[in-house]
Amino acid sequence: MLDIKFIRENYQEVEKNSKLRNSKIDIKKILELDEKLRKSVQKGDVLRQERNQIAQQLKQSRGQDKNLVLQGKTVKEKLTVLEKEEKTKREELDELLLKIPNLTHPDAPVGKDDSENVEIRRFLEPTKFNFSPKDHVTLGKELDILDFAHGATVAGNGFYYWKNGGALLELALTQYAFAKCLAEGFEPMLTPDLARKEILNCTGYNPRGPETQIYSIENSDLSLIATAEITAAGYYQNHFFKKGELDQPKKIVALSHCFRTESGSYGRESHGLYRIHQFTKVEMFIYAKPEDSASMHEYLVKMEEKIMQGLKIPYRVVDICTGDLGGPAYRKYDLEAWMPFKNNWGEITSTSNCTDYQARRLNIKYQDDKNQKKYVHMLNGTAIAMSRTPLAVLENYQQADGSINVPEVLKPYFFGKTKI
Repeated sequence: MLDIKFIRENYQEVEKNSKLRNSKIDIKKILELDEKLRKSVQKGDVLRQERNQIAQQLKQSRGQDKNLVLQGKTVKEKLTVLEKEEKTKREELDELLLKIPNLTHPDAPVGKDDSENVEIRRFLEPTKFNFSPKDHVTLGKELDILDFAHGATVAGNGFYYWKNGGALLELALTQYAFAKCLAEGFEPMLTPDLARKEILNCTGYNPRGPETQIYSIENSDLSLIATAEITAAGYYQNHFFKKGELDQPKKIVALSHCFRTESGSYGRESHGLYRIHQFTKVEMFIYAKPEDSASMHEYLVKMEEKIMQGLKIPYRVVDICTGDLGGPAYRKYDLEAWMPFKNNWGEITSTSNCTDYQARRLNIKYQDDKNQKKYVHMLNGTAIAMSRTPLAVLENYQQADGSINVPEVLKPYFFGKTKI
């Protein structure tokens, strides 16, 4: 969340940035509301001071001065009304502040939507076949490893069962991702699959409203998480890292289930595993000092590439344009794998530098070398999502006989099997 003082002092910059990010938030309205709130607070301070003075005078008169009693009652009534107005204004202001996107890295491409994202580099070229390749849904059905029909019967469209070699594939990818991250000093974590509304709001995921992608639990303050980014970030809410604790950035690799409504999805972009309501994901998360966050962001995209290069799946790295950035992201890179069913690239991982945007909401600070308290920078990146990554494995590793070769790096986790 951007600081209201910063918004007041940098109104034009914040307004311009919001437009670049396709945000419809009215910055002028926010400043007007802030002005009204500050005036209400000032009036309240005056009334509170008057109330305290009357209380002191009543104490001296031992409560016998009826005029003072009447004055005190009048002030109390005025203050009650004013504090209620203050509370309403503050809640409205906080709600609006949550909708202002983070500032944007000056090198992020300027563009309206994902069609203007910029390719940076590639690994391998699109897979070529000397036979007519099948999509992952057909392969999954024929090999009896992926069952959408029973998933729909039990839970509805967008749900599925991994079976047999498909179940082993998800478990193998999970172990592989953790092995890669643990070798780099990441701390392993298994997180809850639910989080309170406050945590979702603080991380930039709106759990309410018509555009939400979040499943909310009825009659509770809880929602199903869309990513372990939410729970990994919330773990250190209201935490203060002491001097030296972040001299080496804190790296976490977290496993969770992820749930997304995916409302509005249709056509080939929602085919099979490409856009589903539930999947498992291994997420990387980093807490860093501000001066380290840029290098940590490059580190995360390299980690994602290292994982994908081990799988030998063709991919490209894409620099996300301003109009396609999520609210918390200062800068974001995606890895897009080659997906034969699309005959095109499809997003498979993403990594974002959220600077102090989430830390301000979550109140996570550290002590710098001058003993000053500052907000940490927070970064996230997908290690492996068990939806599009297995999709890419199935389609790129398929053979003419309909079987799937197990990628070399996954064989240690496949109990001696080399094919599905």
